[in-house]
Amino acid sequence: MASLQDLGLTEYEARVYSALLRTGPTTAKQLSSASGVPMGRIYDVLGDLEGAELVRHQQAGRPTQYAPVEPRTALARLLEHRERELEAELAQYESVVAELAGQLEASGPSGEPFWTVAIGPEDTVDLLCERLRAATDHLVLVAATPSPSFDIGDVGDRVAGELAAALDRGVDVSLLLSASLLEVVPSGLLRDYGPLAAHPAFELRVAEDLAGTFNLVDRTEVCIEVTNPLVADEAFALIALADPAFAANVHAEFEPRWAEARPLSELPPTGNP
Repeated sequence: MASLQDLGLTEYEARVYSALLRTGPTTAKQLSSASGVPMGRIYDVLGDLEGAELVRHQQAGRPTQYAPVEPRTALARLLEHRERELEAELAQYESVVAELAGQLEASGPSGEPFWTVAIGPEDTVDLLCERLRAATDHLVLVAATPSPSFDIGDVGDRVAGELAAALDRGVDVSLLLSASLLEVVPSGLLRDYGPLAAHPAFELRVAEDLAGTFNLVDRTEVCIEVTNPLVADEAFALIALADPAFAANVHAEFEPRWAEARPLSELPPTGNP
């Protein structure tokens, strides 16, 4: 059950404010009795409630009387106060993250192969975005067939966001699509990735007879998508294989296909609406 303490009041403050709602304007002594808050604490509690603009006092007569602020107004003020606290806390955490990002560095590949598998569409996309985020030098993305990673919905937005962030931190991005894929992808896909094309470290090319869909991270890791055998356009799993030797072989196969591919800007407009 929700309580005023959930919005930041102490137990005594919640008891005093609730008692004031029941009694109406009253004295500190009467309020101490009605709320169960000791007289030795009642004035401090009332002072804190006044500071939070939840209680008003009247000094026209003796003794001083206290009255509660109308509940809806009081709750709105408590919520606003909590929002300010949370914004300040979030800013503090963001500052810590920014500082730690410059301090923490993952060690380079050990040379020993290590693989990770994510199963299911959500986990697959999460792992893909994580590995894109790990890039520090070069990202290669190859798509020969329709892939969830290049969907124009939420997944496409996430991947495009990770590529933009990679470009901002100095990573080169090479995106290679098959000509057959270009014929079937919605034109919206190209619009989503279009803003990236203005970046000097981003290049999108199209190749004929391209086979396979994979990503290369810093030429040391290969991410291979596995399509759901029962749902053709849904990701079933992603295999992230950290193996510099294997990644080097894959990159060696990629380079001549990239050299032969044509920049998208040289091709006539295509893609489904």
